Amino acid sequence: MDITIPRGYQFAGVSANIKARPNTKDVSLLVSNVPAVAAGVYTQNQVVAAPVVLCRSRTPMSHARAIVINSGNANACTGAQGDRDANNMCELVSGSMPDMESADVLVMSTGVIGKFLPMDKVEKGILAASQTLSSSTDGFLAAADGILTTDAGRKITSRSCQLGSREIRIAGMAKGAGMIGPNMATMLCCILTDAPLTSPQAQQLLTTAANVSFNNISVEGHTSTNDTMLLMANGQAGGAPLTESELAEFAEHLQSMCIELAKKIPADGEGATHLIEICVRGANNEQDARRVAKEVASSNLVKSAIYGGDPNWGRIVSAAGYANVPITISKLSLTLNGIALFAAGEPLSFDTKVASQAIRDNFNTVIELTIGDGPGECHHWTSDLTVEYVRFNSEYTT
Repeated sequence: MDITIPRGYQFAGVSANIKARPNTKDVSLLVSNVPAVAAGVYTQNQVVAAPVVLCRSRTPMSHARAIVINSGNANACTGAQGDRDANNMCELVSGSMPDMESADVLVMSTGVIGKFLPMDKVEKGILAASQTLSSSTDGFLAAADGILTTDAGRKITSRSCQLGSREIRIAGMAKGAGMIGPNMATMLCCILTDAPLTSPQAQQLLTTAANVSFNNISVEGHTSTNDTMLLMANGQAGGAPLTESELAEFAEHLQSMCIELAKKIPADGEGATHLIEICVRGANNEQDARRVAKEVASSNLVKSAIYGGDPNWGRIVSAAGYANVPITISKLSLTLNGIALFAAGEPLSFDTKVASQAIRDNFNTVIELTIGDGPGECHHWTSDLTVEYVRFNSEYTT
């Protein structure tokens, strides 16, 4: 796919042999040529990785220059040594780049929990990445590859939008296929733009975008220790700060891009054969709709039914029922891939074979659930529960 690269950034992705698979990219470097605003949103897990602690302490900020990422090792549950290693990664980046301080660098790690980083390999990887930085699409793609772990492929997107007389560019990369149950949070995601934003603007924009995208996806509901989403804005598009209307339009593009990236994660869920979209409507408010959608998405009975092509709607409505939010039974209705299964609190007659085939024949499965007549609405994306998922995760470290 074509990628629109924001102005004033360079990228690299190299192999440092951190991963078990040799010659697989596992160190990425994203560099702004000038100081940039940076904002972050992070996992709400109480057990957090050293890079999360470091980034939380630095964002939002107005002098970010680089993000360094390693894959294959999460640097999580590694105590004081992990904190030192995360700081050392920042120092290695700043030491290899002109006019950069360690405090200008943000860091991410992903991979196996509870193992110390092989810092000799990390150091070589950072040095190699700093020497191969490029503003080209190839450089961006190499960096996107370097952040992956169990992903089947890279997750990238970009936008070019005309705001007034200026062309603003936004590009993003993400990773994630398992241990997905964000509580914003996202797994790993980097969004880069050349828009002129202030630190408060960047933080608000990112928090809102995460809430409508990455906070509405799951694979198995497991909130990671390392989930991090960062936004860098270096202002290289030029001109005055965005007006209120331009900021609103920018927010729409950012949210659209984040939703696109977020959906790629459950679509690539470990062993997934279906991307399930759960649309909840009629709740008293968005929060209630979100709770219902999350309960349905987290139900192993629902997920395994979709895997087997079984239109067992009772599993879906019962999952909604234990979400502990108000439901008007007389308004409760359900459709699956456009086929009405349940309406006004009563079962409908439908052809089971046709409904089953509608699931089997489509990678995308859409569950539409109405629980009342309120304004609350939520869209949540998840994957099915497959035999391959169980096999993969039962053997992950062995």
